[in-house]
Amino acid sequence: MTSLSASLVRGAVTSPFKHAGRPDATLPTTRLTLPAAPADPGHLAVYRRICGFPAPESDPLPLTYPHVLAFPLAMRLMTGRDFPLPVVGLVHTWIEIRSHRPVQPGEALEPTVYAAELTSHRRGTEVTMVTEARVGGELVWESRSGYLSRHATKAEAGPRSEAGSKARAAQAPDLPAVAEWRLPGDLGRRYGAVSGDRNPIHLHPLTARLFGFPRAIAHGMWTAARCLAEADGGPDGRRSELRSVRAEFRAPVLLPATVTYAADPAGSAFALRSASGRVHLTGTVTRAL
Repeated sequence: MTSLSASLVRGAVTSPFKHAGRPDATLPTTRLTLPAAPADPGHLAVYRRICGFPAPESDPLPLTYPHVLAFPLAMRLMTGRDFPLPVVGLVHTWIEIRSHRPVQPGEALEPTVYAAELTSHRRGTEVTMVTEARVGGELVWESRSGYLSRHATKAEAGPRSEAGSKARAAQAPDLPAVAEWRLPGDLGRRYGAVSGDRNPIHLHPLTARLFGFPRAIAHGMWTAARCLAEADGGPDGRRSELRSVRAEFRAPVLLPATVTYAADPAGSAFALRSASGRVHLTGTVTRAL
């Protein structure tokens, strides 16, 4: 977590010297790896508790947990001098996670992170970061995350069509409500203490305002993890083994907040929305057969 704090400071210093949208931009080929080690029982227990995952020590790692372990590596890459996008203002837009088999807390997990590709986006440039986790050389878990660097583009400068607005609205299905959660104002600080992600936009209203938010916002990965903890119960309330998830981060959750978790009857699609109906997150999961 110390290295993550150092990366946040380095990102603040280097970002003003980077310019997104350069046609000749290339990604570093570096791969960063952490030494293989089992999960720290205390850290894992706190993570389970704040995200709502069941607490039995014998349970496999939550599907999102390896992402937290490897996130300092991703930040180290994205704040390096050879990374083409400024990390300040970089927005986590989506994540895909796939578990090849359940990972037990006592297994020595070895995470590796690298930058996979740069792609054009209607609002800027998006980078895909890949994380792989191995146990004894066996690939047991992997994820791909999209991070958007916003800048002017021809697509953004053009008029927004009614058809485009309707298409985006259709991507957020009207799922039935399952649970309501009241999120406290200090949620960002509490999750930041566990994840190490102490980005100012998550900590206090004052620091969030410096970046254009009226209040602190919840971590996107907390919202994804909390939804997966709820989805882990399965459509009939019984525990199930989640094998993969695709989550789209659509709008920030301003803290404090009351949000609704919604899911289809089959338990394969989910969403998080506010009382006003604003959709914060949508996703799909697959389960072990």
